[in-house]
Amino acid sequence: MVVHDGMEAVDTARRKGIVLEPFHHQVGGHMSMLKYDDHTVCKPLVFQEQSFYESLPVAMRQFTPEYRGIISVSLMEDSRGHLTMIASPQNDIPGPLLSAESSISIWHQFKLGKSSGGAQTLSNWKHSALRKTISESCHGTSLRRTELQVHTELTCHLEDSNGNQKGKADSNPWALKCHRKQLSRMSSEYNKNELHRFLLLENVTSRFYWPCILDLKMGKRQHGDDATEEKKVRHMKKCAQSTSASLGVRFCGMQVYQTNTGSYICKDKYYGRKLSADGFRQALYHFLHNGQHLRTDLIESIIFQLKSLKSVIEGQSSYRFYSSSLLIIYEGHEPAEHSPASDKHPPDNPDSSSGNIFPRVDVRMIDFAHTTYKGSRNNRTTYEGPDQGYIFGLESLVQILQGIQEGE
Repeated sequence: MVVHDGMEAVDTARRKGIVLEPFHHQVGGHMSMLKYDDHTVCKPLVFQEQSFYESLPVAMRQFTPEYRGIISVSLMEDSRGHLTMIASPQNDIPGPLLSAESSISIWHQFKLGKSSGGAQTLSNWKHSALRKTISESCHGTSLRRTELQVHTELTCHLEDSNGNQKGKADSNPWALKCHRKQLSRMSSEYNKNELHRFLLLENVTSRFYWPCILDLKMGKRQHGDDATEEKKVRHMKKCAQSTSASLGVRFCGMQVYQTNTGSYICKDKYYGRKLSADGFRQALYHFLHNGQHLRTDLIESIIFQLKSLKSVIEGQSSYRFYSSSLLIIYEGHEPAEHSPASDKHPPDNPDSSSGNIFPRVDVRMIDFAHTTYKGSRNNRTTYEGPDQGYIFGLESLVQILQGIQEGE
């Protein structure tokens, strides 16, 4: 939906809805992730992914972002040709755009203060980076920004496969690339005069001050059951020529905070596709290096969570997480005192002894557009037993991390 009445129309839309911004910490994927508020992101809706979140096994919830419903997004253009994505308040969305009761607005069923990583958590973190902001209310709705947010000024250095810097940006370059593509896709639908549906999901980086993020494509197979023959061949070739075949896991992007420069080093999926098994091990080592020393203090917690996730996956018969990714996140800001910080995810994590509510490490599965399981949407093949390709990738990660921990 395009409005050509200049800035006045855009300003009106902003008063009635939420202006969506690029999610600065997106390091991989091909769909644009957008910031809805400090604790929530959104992405273009894929029905198969929505179905997965709405039928998610309880055991998997601690390892996936929380699903928070659906919003409708429109594209606004000002008189200078600048495009803005606006999330509509739920009471402005026509009924057919929502999927029954399961997709009722997050703001009718979900309260940030009661959620992990919500405003309640932030208000308890006594850190100089916390600052009060003006509450930005949407007129006539209950949509609000949080009262507190973590403020970080990002400086990202993108490196090529040889370690040479290709440029500097105030956001992860991959996030901006995906955002430009998303605007282009949506602008091509102007003549359809359609609203675009987006999934609302937990921002799993919101509890971190300087989030260091590794995006890994899991499994030995990446194409979904619905892939065309051409797409199937293309994905099989990518897997055969990368560490997907040898390790069951492929590097798809990362950002690592460097304490010596106060900035991020970023690498994208094209770097990851060229890695050998040894190169992948080296990349994992660099992910844990902050420019001054190796963060060996984090490895035990990462391994613990990977093993816990493996146990959960082993209990999910018929699930195949084709083209799904795994995020490993850790806090790049080291406390002055090197005492263990708490990790509330999962609850019995070894890091949970100190009572500090902010985690040092988090592991989450993301991207389920091609996930299939018995009874899922568009299910074409019913598989038996757990996803062995995904399990193989987790086992490879644990083995590599144990080697790094032992100094191999």
